[in-house]
Amino acid sequence: MSDLREVTVGTGAGLDTADMVLNIGPQHPSTHGVLRLKLVLDGERVVSCEPIVGYMHRGAEKLFEVRDYRQIIVLANRHDWLSAFANELGVVLAVERLMGLEVPERAVWLRTAMAELNRVLNHLMFLGSYPLEIGAITPVFYAFRERETLQAVMEEASGGRMHYMFNRVGGLKEEVPAGWTRRARAAVGEVRRRLPDLENLIRRNEIFLARTVGVGVLTAAQAAAFGASGPVARASGLDFDLRRDEPYLAYGDLDVPVVTRDAGDCHARFEVLLDQVQVSLDLVDRCLEMVDRITGPVNVRLPKVVKAPEGHTYAWTENPLGLNGYYLVSRGEKTPWRMKLRTASYANVQALSTLIPGCLVPDLIAILGSMFFVVGDVDK
Repeated sequence: MSDLREVTVGTGAGLDTADMVLNIGPQHPSTHGVLRLKLVLDGERVVSCEPIVGYMHRGAEKLFEVRDYRQIIVLANRHDWLSAFANELGVVLAVERLMGLEVPERAVWLRTAMAELNRVLNHLMFLGSYPLEIGAITPVFYAFRERETLQAVMEEASGGRMHYMFNRVGGLKEEVPAGWTRRARAAVGEVRRRLPDLENLIRRNEIFLARTVGVGVLTAAQAAAFGASGPVARASGLDFDLRRDEPYLAYGDLDVPVVTRDAGDCHARFEVLLDQVQVSLDLVDRCLEMVDRITGPVNVRLPKVVKAPEGHTYAWTENPLGLNGYYLVSRGEKTPWRMKLRTASYANVQALSTLIPGCLVPDLIAILGSMFFVVGDVDK
């Protein structure tokens, strides 16, 4: 007992103080899913932050390796459940590239349209939930109103609301229903017309500005060093978007405006997301116009057992949250020998160890929410 000494934790004058270690998560209302942050606090100020990940790890990459190329798609849906269509796309693009498959043109344009619809659905979730985390309740209702309008379109085509399972190696599962492009165009117009309701409520809101402007600044150099991508990186001034810089699907035939900001703070990240929604809605309209002009099949006939030839390839896509990559190694079997998944959220979460130290505890929540990640996408 003689080795014990009493230490008063606090910041009052004349008191001995000590840093406090505080765990936020893994199950805490302020965290996204089961992420754990190990914080060292000096009073209300954060001295250091260590993100501890892995609570949702399910060994996705090993599960990929014992399933054939059709079965992998259903698993790839799930690591970022807000970007399910984009996740499927990465798998099928990698397999098609290794097999040398030419996908029908109509399927290419339909995939592009649905990938952009999925991007809008992803962004609307964060545009609603982020203000909610820092005290603004109303925006989430507007965001979900628009999400439901677009979800109906995606559900009509694929039969799914979250895990679409609409991509197939060689194209799409099936043709979209008659009149689908007309209804999709009407839904996009409706969402575009009502988006100002959300934007006017939050973009220039005094309280929201006070909580986000100048908070959690990530410089372009830091974003690049951590491998951050997507809206998080573009808000820091990294002008990089695969849709424009290394086009896939039909993006090479589209003019893709890349939304960037220079501030790198929480508000800049939110604004990039908001403006990106408008860009994606415009891209959906252009894709639907092309789909109406093109006739023909939406998939190619494949053998009962799909085998990729021996070799390796890397397919990456501009997912809603950033760069998503699949490194596929095949030994000529019906299952991959190795499939490595590079997710956007994993790289973005790493930056928290730099962003959070020095901030106050209330700002910690604002910074955490502005990094736009899904924990399943981190842990895989």
